[in-house]
Amino acid sequence: MAVTTSTFCFDPGQYVFESGVTYVAPDRTLKNVRDTQTGVNAIQGGNLNNRATSVGETESYFVPRIGVKARLVEGVDCVADYSQPWGAHTKPGSNWAGANQNIETKVNSHNYGLTCSYKFDLGPGQARIIGGGFYQEVDGFKERLVIDPVQAGLGTLTGVGRLDLEGDGYGWRIGAAYEIPEYALRASLVYNSQVKLDDITGTLDLRQVGQTLENVYGSAAMPDSIEMKIQSGIAPDWLAFGSVKWTDWSQLQKVRFLPCRDYH
Repeated sequence: MAVTTSTFCFDPGQYVFESGVTYVAPDRTLKNVRDTQTGVNAIQGGNLNNRATSVGETESYFVPRIGVKARLVEGVDCVADYSQPWGAHTKPGSNWAGANQNIETKVNSHNYGLTCSYKFDLGPGQARIIGGGFYQEVDGFKERLVIDPVQAGLGTLTGVGRLDLEGDGYGWRIGAAYEIPEYALRASLVYNSQVKLDDITGTLDLRQVGQTLENVYGSAAMPDSIEMKIQSGIAPDWLAFGSVKWTDWSQLQKVRFLPCRDYH
């Protein structure tokens, strides 16, 4: 959740500060899980159907945000903000039938943005042109059971592999907003570009499988999005408002990575 730059645009103050924290407590339970890849090898992980078939998957998390707006000259405002637009945390653990797919996965992000707007009169209200850029850092890890240590005879090793990745990139945003103060009418439309993470680096740790710790690299793109918000006064002291946001998740289906020794 990012600081809402379009909301900042409408604030009449010369200097504005906003901060907050959102607590999210998702509740997702996987039921009737069955391991269909039962081969004792590094791809299938062993037969795990003797483990739990129902497990809670999701973890609670906090989403902080902070932003500062300043009016540079009459009609021109700029917003500097920090947010965490992307994130995920699942932790079903190792004692379930799908441990060869996921034990724990976590994704973190940090977004640093600068957005400016120019205001001018248009019809009965005022319009704004919005534009800016941002820098994003994304990191995360995934642990899964590569192979059942008992079935594979690994002794004291756990059979768990861990992948750690991190990358960064830049993006831009553009949009427009319109306001008619007499009716408390505000509307905005903002597009955020994708962020190409062209130089993802990290490690693949297979030491608990009897192998090595290896450096890896890859690339991905955080998806672009477009968001529309609108509010209007409907009676004294009453507002109606709503928003809709579209994100192109097709841009982020998989993150492919290779050992650095294969880099050319």
